[in-house]
Amino acid sequence: MPPSEAALSALLLRAEIEDWLLAEADLLDARRFRDWLGLLHPDVRVAMPIARNLAPDRLPAEERTQPGRDLMWVDEGYATLEQRVRQIETGIHWAEEPASRITRILAGIRVLEADEDRVLAGCRFVLHRNRLEDETDLLIGRRRDTLLRGAKGWRLLRREVLLDQSVLLAKNLTMFL
Repeated sequence: MPPSEAALSALLLRAEIEDWLLAEADLLDARRFRDWLGLLHPDVRVAMPIARNLAPDRLPAEERTQPGRDLMWVDEGYATLEQRVRQIETGIHWAEEPASRITRILAGIRVLEADEDRVLAGCRFVLHRNRLEDETDLLIGRRRDTLLRGAKGWRLLRREVLLDQSVLLAKNLTMFL
């Protein structure tokens, strides 16, 4: 029995979103930060709550800090992200001089919710960063991305990064997640 039109549409949408997310990762890995900013919606919000070590009966409701209420590893909008790009572009950015070598791997990309111009996508990620001779960081976790379709294609509106560690082992978070 051939797939339904709805099933084919869902498959095509997932492929489109997967291509978008992988192209975004390629821009960041290539340090094309100015081009990356072009993929962001003006009202973008990127948040990375802190994981808490709690008793099982308090999970998952209290496992992570909450935006607007608690401290977060990252809670940024477009203005902050653009300022960070400008700072890197100056060449006077101690934490990124010399520049880090970063590779992002995305896996398990799924469309969790969708309507005509809005998609909630989920994936797992591995971010490997090497700097100088022996500084290496490995960040692993899950992401939930809300994308809006507009005249210029898909734009990132929201990103929630759920890092699988309660203590940040990296020296800094100068990379874009």
